Amino acid sequence: MSVIVRIPSPFQQLTGGREEVQAEPGSIIGIVEQLERIYPGLRERLTDGGKVRSYINIFVNEDDIRVLKAEDTLVNDGDEVTIVPAISGGSCGTFIFIGRQEALRKRA
Repeated sequence: MSVIVRIPSPFQQLTGGREEVQAEPGSIIGIVEQLERIYPGLRERLTDGGKVRSYINIFVNEDDIRVLKAEDTLVNDGDEVTIVPAISGGSCGTFIFIGRQEALRKRA
């Protein structure tokens, strides 16, 4: 048996379009290294200096690795690893844009 790793859309270009890949059980950082050998470039997107990047969330069976043992979290046969990049942005930019439009109208 193996571990299922769910790959988010932004990284699927590295996995040949695959949404799920398999890895052998081990630590999170070990799994990242396994995936790097098969899908070059993935490690760089997920880690920096052996630590998971702050804007990358990794879950093992729905548990955030940050509340477990971070990169040293062990993943067993049959477990599922889900990678979720943080998404930034939101309505703040919209409010600024609307405010700017009103200011432009007042000048005209």
